[in-house]
Amino acid sequence: MEPVAGAAPAGSAQLAVAPSIPLMQQVTKRLSQDDLEGRAPSTATEPRVLDYIVAQFERAGLKPGNQGKWLQEVPTVEITGSNHSPMTVSGGATPLRFSFGDQYVATSYRVTPQTRVENSPLVFVGYGINAPELGWNDYAGVDMKGKTAVILVNDPDYAMDGQDGLFKGRRMTYYGRWTYKFEEAARQGAAAAIIVHDTFPAAYGWNVVNSSWTGAQYYVQTANDGMDQTMANGWVQKAAAEAIVGAEGKDLGALTAAAQRKGFKAVPLGLTASFGFDNAVRKSTSHNVVGILPGTTRPDEYMLYSGHWDHLGRCTPDATGDDICNGAVDNATGIGAITALADANHRAGPTARSQVFIALTLEESGLLGSEYYAQNPIYPLAQTVGGVNIDALAPGGSARDYMMTGGDKSDLTTLFNQTLAQQGLRGSPEAEPEKGYYYRSDHFSLAKRGVPMFYVDRGLDLIAGGTAAGQAAADDYVQNRYHAPSDEWSDAWDWSGMTTDLALFYQLGRSLAESSTWPNWHTTDEFRAIRDKSCASSAAGC
Repeated sequence: MEPVAGAAPAGSAQLAVAPSIPLMQQVTKRLSQDDLEGRAPSTATEPRVLDYIVAQFERAGLKPGNQGKWLQEVPTVEITGSNHSPMTVSGGATPLRFSFGDQYVATSYRVTPQTRVENSPLVFVGYGINAPELGWNDYAGVDMKGKTAVILVNDPDYAMDGQDGLFKGRRMTYYGRWTYKFEEAARQGAAAAIIVHDTFPAAYGWNVVNSSWTGAQYYVQTANDGMDQTMANGWVQKAAAEAIVGAEGKDLGALTAAAQRKGFKAVPLGLTASFGFDNAVRKSTSHNVVGILPGTTRPDEYMLYSGHWDHLGRCTPDATGDDICNGAVDNATGIGAITALADANHRAGPTARSQVFIALTLEESGLLGSEYYAQNPIYPLAQTVGGVNIDALAPGGSARDYMMTGGDKSDLTTLFNQTLAQQGLRGSPEAEPEKGYYYRSDHFSLAKRGVPMFYVDRGLDLIAGGTAAGQAAADDYVQNRYHAPSDEWSDAWDWSGMTTDLALFYQLGRSLAESSTWPNWHTTDEFRAIRDKSCASSAAGC
């Protein structure tokens, strides 16, 4: 829809109560200022960040959302490995040794002073997937106790051009994410899990693996200190994996081809692996901020708005010496947005269902704030209809299109398309579906436990400049501002795109909060079974 000269951004005119852009601007600007030092969790600045968010939530009309309190404690553990031994592989004609960092990396999810994997039999488990809804189980018939799973990255049909494969082809499913592969290996009782790195299906080089897995790792504290996890999780270079399977006369390419076909059976490699390292453990506590607008006729049913308040704190200085990663776009805009959405919903009056607004911590450390909430929900997940997650709204012009990150996974697609049509917008395919962005922001912690969640991105077809301008703006942010000191507030920002974003988020959330329906995942989606199980266990919700 082409706007007439001087018209409001697409979507804003249709709303009886519009979210306040000046309020969003105020909150975004304040959270981006240098005195908050980049909003690093569990630092001296966290209390000031929390006090400000609480004050803004209260002014917006919210009530404390955690049994009369604004804050939910998020206990975390930081584990830093050191003194890593080489990985040795025995059982072939010649023992193999692989150096830490260059050829393999490994960490532990367990809170323990030492990790030692000794003479653990290696089993090639293909893509390491157990998907009953698809009739696929790479672990069928194998006992993994005491053994190390060797796992391929991504999904079996990742190389397809389209999205018609069993695992949605080029579009990554959760079964392709490294997090899932480690979780499933633990469920199977494996001693350790090692993913074979390959740049194309991983969508990043070994340098990313090396930098991400050789420093401190952060996890949510659990009652059993992670003892239900594998002893160690890690990665190996593809060349190292080829050498390992070749030591027993096998070919990684042939094994990979076999693993891409339904009915694949895990292959014991006839080799054992040994490696180890020490762990320095530090425990700390951060906080989520939770507010609520109670519902009228169905107050025990809940719709969520979420966004993360944290960023990187002090980081590598730029050429000017600036070492504060302010995170203005990522994600001061998100907290500004949910504050403005709370205010608009309060002014519009209560909905049938309760609306919950959560400013989450520790997203940048691995979605830990949302993970803790999902493990310890204040509002039962079976009584949570769904939600809208907001992460990094970009300054810039309005777009004609919006993308449903993750694609058509659930009944939420129908509401998304209806809302776009009402606001004179259109849907477009997600850019780069192979990168699995749906599994990399806070909504995912809820989605993998069955709660359907919106994660919506502005499209690239800008009203001013079309797709060329949209792609250039997206590339500029990633290359020049993402996770850098240059992600700073500017009085010169163009807010027209964010105005359209906010109108869309408002309508999506309010429609869920007023509706009596319970959207579910599609029958072949990886999260359908857990939602059905959750619903069956509760008489009060879905």
